[in-house]
Amino acid sequence: MISTRTTRPRRTPRPARSRTWLRDDRGDVPGWVLITLMTAGLVIIIWGLAGPALSNVFQQAISRVTGY
Repeated sequence: MISTRTTRPRRTPRPARSRTWLRDDRGDVPGWVLITLMTAGLVIIIWGLAGPALSNVFQQAISRVTGY
């Protein structure tokens, strides 16, 4: 009987997992720096816009609790 099954080509061995991980993430550092800077910018903008309102809410809450 003739087998119709084909053999799979051999795979080349992969490098160690840690080396693959380092090589894959090395190019992503600028992306994380950009995300961090954009987040910091958004926090500064939101804090600048909502800071006085939040301060007033906090002062009102403290004055109600202390009775002044």
